[in-house]
Amino acid sequence: MSLPPWTIPLLDPVAARAVDRWAIEERGIPGLDLMERAAEALAAAVLEAAPQGRIAVVCGAGNNAGDGYAAARLLRKAWRDVDVFWARDPHELTGDAAVQAQRLPGAAPAPFTVGCLAGCTLVVDALLGIGTAGAPRGAVADAITAISASGLPVVACDVPSGVDAATGEVAAPAIRALATVTFDAPKIGLLVHPGKAHAGSLRVADIGIPRGAPSGDPRVGLIEDDPLLRLLSTRGPQWTKFTSGRVLIAGGSQGLLGAVVLAAQAAMRAGAGYVTACVPAGLEGAAAAQLVEVMQIALPAQEGGHSRGGVAQVLESLAQRRGTLVLGPGLGRHSGAAVFARELAAKAPGPLVLDADGLGSFARELERLIERDAPTVLTPHEGELARLLGVDSADVAGRRLHHARLAAERSGAIVVLKGDDTLIADPGGAVMVSPGASPALATAGTGDVLSGVIGALLARGEDPLVAACAGVRLHARAGGLAAQRLGVDGAIARDIIAELPAARP
Repeated sequence: MSLPPWTIPLLDPVAARAVDRWAIEERGIPGLDLMERAAEALAAAVLEAAPQGRIAVVCGAGNNAGDGYAAARLLRKAWRDVDVFWARDPHELTGDAAVQAQRLPGAAPAPFTVGCLAGCTLVVDALLGIGTAGAPRGAVADAITAISASGLPVVACDVPSGVDAATGEVAAPAIRALATVTFDAPKIGLLVHPGKAHAGSLRVADIGIPRGAPSGDPRVGLIEDDPLLRLLSTRGPQWTKFTSGRVLIAGGSQGLLGAVVLAAQAAMRAGAGYVTACVPAGLEGAAAAQLVEVMQIALPAQEGGHSRGGVAQVLESLAQRRGTLVLGPGLGRHSGAAVFARELAAKAPGPLVLDADGLGSFARELERLIERDAPTVLTPHEGELARLLGVDSADVAGRRLHHARLAAERSGAIVVLKGDDTLIADPGGAVMVSPGASPALATAGTGDVLSGVIGALLARGEDPLVAACAGVRLHARAGGLAAQRLGVDGAIARDIIAELPAARP
């Protein structure tokens, strides 16, 4: 699958190097000119981060080192106190990097040693470039360890050393930068965690690559809100509550009814015209008291939760009038609820959003979902995705891009791996990256809100990938609006719901 037009393609190292070669070989731009512009952007970021004090520039090999030596020269021209240290002897450099090392005025570069950073205000990391993968070794690893131990702020050149620019995976040791200056276009690993956390504040510098550079076949894209959200339909004069979209929320159990309430309210605020809460018998009264605009269906209960006996009623309701099923909020983990979820997911005729304990019902059995012939969206956090795949949560956290793609491939579903860098993986291999979200979303119930929003967009007939990505972005934008009004620590899930209408452009 190719990337949709409402994304910015993110480059991997292979594509980034191809762009540089095209600019140099096809458009005749000297590589030294590109390096000089990169160094200017790097030096400007250093001056902004450290208006005064001594600066240490630590260089490795290749063009990343060349950028570092050139930036050191520019900083010295700006009358800054700059020491340059190397983990790779500059006499061993070749090409443009060697030229930049030879141009350095003033004190000659010195080998990096433990303690050489004493008295410094800031460190420039020019050790490893975007083409490096795996754990740093030797003198480079020693330098990274010492820089990290110093506690000094770091400005990274192109990518923090130890971060895989293609995936966002981080090998130890690794630099955790205050800021990263990357060149020409954003790299995947700088926008996907854990690499994103190591990159700090990201600046993309224009170094003079002409328009029309080859992009290859990009498989990862950054979502652009405005073109995406303007694709969403708006109610017209002839619409009814049914053409506005019908959503059924199947979930809830003793003590967890609030999840259904939040998902249902979110679906309404996201534009669904008719929402039904399918809850265990005995809980419908409590649901009705909180959901004035929402219908309730009481299903056979077992141990305060759902049972297999409720499947037929939900299917009958869907047969009478098609809609999107949101399955899992507040479902609980007892055996009857798991059977209910598995059978209902298999038989539901329309779009399905599977969330929370509904996901847990398919632990290590993701392949069962591939048999569905209607759109399916999964919305796990890292722990839920780990259970689905049968791996540790730490494995998912360390390789988010890999595991999101793997889950989409195994399930045949769109997988929304939640986080600050929420990843939306298509079964075809493409991944869309959310550009970020407010910390206000780090509170109970916001995941249920997201499932309700995506369910509403699917019910309105939006393309499944558009619905998933737009749902993520509306959710994130609503979180930001709630934080502006109440502060990041004061916002709760209901506040996110209240801001959903304003989250549309």
